[in-house]
Amino acid sequence: MRDTRFGVATLNDEIEAVRADADIVDAALAASGDAHAYERLYRNHVARIHSLARRMISPDIADEVTQDVFVRAWEKLSTFRGEAAFGTWLHRLAVNVILGRRASLGMQRDRYEDRESAFDALASRPGTPELGIDFETAIARLPKGARQVFVMHDVEGFKHEEIAQSLGITAGTSKAQLHRARMMLRRHLTR
Repeated sequence: MRDTRFGVATLNDEIEAVRADADIVDAALAASGDAHAYERLYRNHVARIHSLARRMISPDIADEVTQDVFVRAWEKLSTFRGEAAFGTWLHRLAVNVILGRRASLGMQRDRYEDRESAFDALASRPGTPELGIDFETAIARLPKGARQVFVMHDVEGFKHEEIAQSLGITAGTSKAQLHRARMMLRRHLTR
């Protein structure tokens, strides 16, 4: 249910629409060589892309991969047609760059890893309201295949069919990996 008191939901929708329009204008300007427009796009989207890189490949090389994504985006700006939001286009490009980097590093996609003890080495915290769970660390402990599917589905909002196509797996494998990731996280959080 949306909060419509004092026009908050309407104002938020309008702000998002203005941002999307600004991104489209900036993308067109950047495609024609305007570096300032590209810098605005970078500033608006770098945090989301960096977060995606940290989760999908490794916190150790997330900065480098994020830079690669934005270099590739600069090169491919002419292919952005504005049919979807710029953020959606950039996210898709980022996933492709990250998967390509994984392949070039020789990292194998683990479709199923039988490591039930993945969270055993991770210290759990007492269940007090003052202490939050370190989800980034917990997600990083997931097996690679389960982590990729969890991030793409639950964090980034992709559908199983889209995940399957991106990762070269079946939708059923995607669903199984998501279930496995959730169960492992649940087990860790209830310890």
